[in-house]
Amino acid sequence: MSNDLIRHNRPVSSRLHPMVYAAMACLALWLVVSAWAFASDSYAAWLLAVVSGFILIVVSLLFILSRVGSHDPGAPQSDAMRQYENFHDWQSGDFEMWWDRAKGTRAAIEILLPLAAAAFGMSAIAIVYLSVHGAA
Repeated sequence: MSNDLIRHNRPVSSRLHPMVYAAMACLALWLVVSAWAFASDSYAAWLLAVVSGFILIVVSLLFILSRVGSHDPGAPQSDAMRQYENFHDWQSGDFEMWWDRAKGTRAAIEILLPLAAAAFGMSAIAIVYLSVHGAA
């Protein structure tokens, strides 16, 4: 019998841990810093400033979403949410999405992977760009 079918009474949450939101914000900022390596003239710098503004808005929205409902004194706090005071408890439990239920670690990886790939890829492209154009 597969281990995926046996849940072993792990706690279930449908909210992301604040550390996942922080990781998304850090990766977005890393992407912005990597993109600024291409600011060689004023037109490119102006476009990067606009894109950086958009990413700043996205990071601000991530922060707002991470804080929504967390300080509402009238909102009932479930037992499952009380158990997720630290990241280790959250990642060892299940994360419930509307289409599936996955372990917290797998859900965090699937959420962070596209943004990490973009940030790391932009860093690699910036390193190659600076090594080619910096030597000229």
